[in-house]
Parts: sequence; C-alpha cells; structure tokens
Amino acid sequence: MTFRTRYTGLIANYRDRLPVSENTRLISLGEGNTPLIKLENIPDLLNKKVDLYVKYEGLNPTGSFKDRGMTMAVTKAVEDGAKAIICASTGNTSASAAAYAARAGITAFVLIPDGKIAQGKLAQAMMEGAVILQIKGNFDDGMRLVKEVAEHAPVTIVNSINPYRLQGQKTAAFEIVEELGRAPDFHCLPVGNAGNITAHWIGYSEYACSVGDKVTESCAYCDGDCKFAKEAIVNSRPKMVGYQADGSAPFMRGEMVDNPETVATAIRIGHPQSWDYAWKVKEESGGWFDECSDEEILAAQKLLAEKEGIFCEPASATSLAGAMRDINSGKITEGSCVVCTLTGHGLKDPDTAIKQSTGPVIKVDAELEQVKAAILDNLS
Repeated sequence: MTFRTRYTGLIANYRDRLPVSENTRLISLGEGNTPLIKLENIPDLLNKKVDLYVKYEGLNPTGSFKDRGMTMAVTKAVEDGAKAIICASTGNTSASAAAYAARAGITAFVLIPDGKIAQGKLAQAMMEGAVILQIKGNFDDGMRLVKEVAEHAPVTIVNSINPYRLQGQKTAAFEIVEELGRAPDFHCLPVGNAGNITAHWIGYSEYACSVGDKVTESCAYCDGDCKFAKEAIVNSRPKMVGYQADGSAPFMRGEMVDNPETVATAIRIGHPQSWDYAWKVKEESGGWFDECSDEEILAAQKLLAEKEGIFCEPASATSLAGAMRDINSGKITEGSCVVCTLTGHGLKDPDTAIKQSTGPVIKVDAELEQVKAAILDNLS
C-alpha cells in the first residue's frame, strides 16, 4: 500500500514560488488545498451551458481565505523578529491573525468596529487570545489607526498592505489551475479591500509567465519584474470580475465611500487598501467591477446552501450572485469555465443565516406515530 505525503500547508507546498528560505520557520496551520467544487444544480436553474465552480475557502483552518495570506505574513514577521502583530478587521482577518499569532507564540492586537462584526468571527479572535480593541468607528477608521500605531509601537501590520499577505493568497490561483488543467475563462470574487482579486491575478500571471521572456505580460503587482517567474504552465489568464455590495461599492462609484453599509460585513469597506492594484487587474485582465444588492447576496447564499449543500457567509455569496446575473445576461458567455471564490464559511455569521432560513422546526412528542406523521406531511 502506498501512503500519500502529509500536506503541511501552502508555504511548504509552494516554497519555490514564495519569499522564504530553507531556514525560515514556517508558521502554518495546514491552510490551502481547499476544494474546487463543480456546481451541479444551479447551472440547470440558469439554463445556461457553463462550467461553474466554487473555490470553497471557508474550509481553511479559521474558516476564511485570510489564512492563505496570514501564514505568509506571520511567518515573515517572526523571521524578522516581531513579537506582536496588529490588524484592523471586519472579522475574518482578526480571527486569522489571532490564530497564527497563537501558533507562533506572539501577541495579536486587533481593531474591530463596534457593533459591526459577526459573532462567529469575534468568538474566534477572543478564544485565540487576541487583544481586542473595539473602536467607535468602521473598518476604514481602524485601518487608519493601525497605520498610525505601527509608526510608534513595535508591531507588524498584517492587513493586506503587508506584501506577504498577497504572496500567500496568490496560491489559490495555483491550485485552481492545477485542478482544472488550465486557467478559467472568468474568475469572480467578492471585493472589499481588493487584496484578494490582486493576489489571484499575481498567481495566474506567474503561472502564465515564461522565464525566458522574463515576464510575458505584467501582472499589476510586479510590473514585469517577477523573481518567481518560471517556465509557463498555462498560456492564458482569466478575466477577473469583482463584485461589491451596492452599499459599499467604491469601485462602482469611482471614489472612496465614507460610510459603507451592507449585510455582507466582510466587504463593508469604503476605502480599499489595494485600490490602485485592483484597477490595474481589471484593465489587464479585461474584466469588470459590478455591484449586488443585499437582497441578491442573501438569495445567492440561500440558493447555494439549498441547491448545492454549500454554506458560505454573505460576502462570499456576492461572487455567485454577480456571476449568475452575468451568466443570465450573456456577459459571461455560454461555454465558459467560471470560478467563483467563496471567501468564508457560513458559520462565520450564523445570525444572518438563521434570519433568512425558512425551514420549519417541528415540535413533536417522542413517539413513533407523531414523528412518522410529521415526515409524511413534509413529503407530500
């Protein structure tokens, strides 16, 4: 019998494509290697011939894609001698930072908006021992403060302005190409801070680079000077499509939004830190930005759970909501291969899920006849 090699995390898996050395201590929780799931029932409902996949990042160790970037950010912080990290967060970054800081044996400070964080995410950061500062303001206020504090205190910022975050997150694109055997035609993502759409483009671009030609095309982030360029693995890159919530859509407004509001708390960000990079990704990939209403986002979340058995948080469902609309309209053409990133697990925000659940809870006595009657009633 042949045993497969134990998977030990994305840095170990892609060491030659990440800025680490043989002596770097890797701070890992086995992140990455998340499932790429082909949807079977939703495409039938759309009545369109597309290959529609979801990359389920909610199955990372802390339940979100943030772990991909955090393993790199904390690994490099520890390598540089940091004793503490800091981040502003709408929830997922705080949970991830707290977990990887605990793993590394250092302190995590997290700034979260007062009353604007899903309970599942807050519980994670608290249990993992982070020092939590709940500010009277939104994420953008927190981000401003984090930058200011880092100039006066011995802490390393692990938000997506940390370049190592994007290096870790780019590995999701590697995994998608390896599983599909090609790059998808369209890659759809929720957009808040815009680091993830940038990171995916870096990953797709590196896999389409040829070391002989240095870099065949620039990839927004490296501007044609990529030290990880190697022989090309694929000869194409996807159109990158970013969807925002309509109450928090600076890319659709063409300017920053000071008071963003949406039920999709993970993308309730009005001042994206990767603003310039994301615009370059749109231009270079031939993609676009669009927006979805909260109603569309919640409907997509529920549809995905009911028809495919996949439970994601509201922000994640933004990618599917937008993709379904663009598939229906023909903007995403029939015959296309489409990947939607689901950024976080549904248990991150159980309250929102419960509020829109319509499945009945039937109370019966612990007797066979009553249980049988209830089952038959619901099968008719």
